[in-house]
Amino acid sequence: MDYILENDHLKVTVASFGAQLKSVIHKEDGTQHIWQADPSVWGSHAPILFPYTGRLKDGKMTVGDRVFENMKPHGFARNLEHTFVYQNKDTLVLQLTDSPETLAVWPWKFRLLSAFTIEGDVLHHTLTVENQDDEQIQFGIGFHPAFALPFDEDHSYQDYVLRFDKLESPLCLDTAPRGLISGKTYYLDRNILEIPIDDQLFANDSHCMTGLQSETLSLIEKDTGRGVICSIRNFPHCLIWSKPGQPRFVCIEPWMSLPSPEDGGYAWEEKPAAARLQPGESWSTTLSMAFVR
Repeated sequence: MDYILENDHLKVTVASFGAQLKSVIHKEDGTQHIWQADPSVWGSHAPILFPYTGRLKDGKMTVGDRVFENMKPHGFARNLEHTFVYQNKDTLVLQLTDSPETLAVWPWKFRLLSAFTIEGDVLHHTLTVENQDDEQIQFGIGFHPAFALPFDEDHSYQDYVLRFDKLESPLCLDTAPRGLISGKTYYLDRNILEIPIDDQLFANDSHCMTGLQSETLSLIEKDTGRGVICSIRNFPHCLIWSKPGQPRFVCIEPWMSLPSPEDGGYAWEEKPAAARLQPGESWSTTLSMAFVR
């Protein structure tokens, strides 16, 4: 089911399947800012990454003497129906709770709340994890919104840049070739404010930037200043990604955790995590996206 939040600036659509942001239309000019999930290119809009980000080594994890295999990248929250909690004029809340399906692949009881709130031209997406188990849990979590390019027929992907608010030398954690942390690093560039969008930027997949000083990372149309400003200040890692070739979208992905290390084991407690919660505890993180004119 789709739910709509709307004010004088934005019309936002959220799908209950995956609690996924499906559409953000700016009313001033009718621009659709979210990638419309063409399955021939990439069939998602803005998946939630939970209870881990990226890949597990060999798609496998162990918890005590239990072995879990064929674990899909980015966890299961993006591929399940989330249920309605409440909606008012400005806010929509959906939830995912443990079920026989989730317990078969991740053996803890939990509640994941996904709250969407519009405030002027800003959309806030807050994820809250509650430990409903009788033992400690740890988890990873992240955001994966895909922003459509170009904004209109008068522009091409080359008319856009990714812009930091501070001078950066983006240090990236290498994940080639299997999507796992290799232990190597590289600089995407040095002493820059902007990353140009071109057909080579994602030739080798994503870039996992770490240790950024900027509070925001924005996708900006160079000649007009229109864009999407993502708040990344509270996230230790921020990825950028699109399919190789001429980008039809760009993902800005603030993550609180990382994929498994290439040289690591399978034990879940060794997986890079966002947080650990004792029974009854909860934890939240928010991605704020301003759709500016």
